[in-house]
Amino acid sequence: MNPIYDKLMKCYESFQSKIDFHPEVAIVLGSGLGDYADGIEVAAELDYHEIEGFPVSTVPGHAGKFIFGYVNGVPVVCMKGRVHYYEGYPISDVVLPTRLMKLMGAKVLFLTNASGGINPSFKAGDFMMLTDHVSLWAPNPLIGANIDELGVRFPDMTHVYDEDLQEILRRTAKDCGIDLKEGIYAQLTGPSFESPAEIQLLHKLGVDAVGMSTVVEAIAANHMGMKICCISCVCNLAAGMTDNPLTHEEVQEAANAAAPKFRAFVTAAVTNFGRTDK
Repeated sequence: MNPIYDKLMKCYESFQSKIDFHPEVAIVLGSGLGDYADGIEVAAELDYHEIEGFPVSTVPGHAGKFIFGYVNGVPVVCMKGRVHYYEGYPISDVVLPTRLMKLMGAKVLFLTNASGGINPSFKAGDFMMLTDHVSLWAPNPLIGANIDELGVRFPDMTHVYDEDLQEILRRTAKDCGIDLKEGIYAQLTGPSFESPAEIQLLHKLGVDAVGMSTVVEAIAANHMGMKICCISCVCNLAAGMTDNPLTHEEVQEAANAAAPKFRAFVTAAVTNFGRTDK
């Protein structure tokens, strides 16, 4: 058996032995949304350490557990703390949680993250809906022998971010009074912030925001046939766009400031996803 698939199935069996819950929507809680799960109707929790072989986040501000519950009646699993490639994990471990949530039953993957704004019209605190991405630096999680049980060898990437979900997010943002930006996101490896020259290059490529997560998760989820959407909280302007040096504390502070509006937006969006399915 493929060792990556074998590890995934052992994690799934470990989950099944502890939790009896079937989510419809999987939510990855990025910086600033760590407390989001505290406001849902919680049915169960599962610490990452309790899952055999599961990778554990080491980043400040990222807790390490799955929260199972309901958002206005919609069954969800929240990933409270994601794993990043820069933490030293192989890329297969970085996307293992995404694949596991699909096996749990989730059909929709709602990704969130904190990013640096490259589009000159963006400002800290803006929300950007991903319409596409650039993945030229982080390793593709599908490299290696294809796992036929998960998906095809050469998955199409034309519409990674589901157009129906995008339309729901647009309507939801309007109802919430949010000026939702739209654009293209690039994932770089980190953990260093990008250099001004790298930001100039990304800008010339048409990239609107940059971060250190999300794209590899979207690729893995797309491979498995999930419907995907993503909202990025622009927490700072990228390197070279201001005279200020970039710090993780600045990103965390901006994410925390935007969190109340972000939480309300996510709740309304997930509720609308559930209405569409019925």
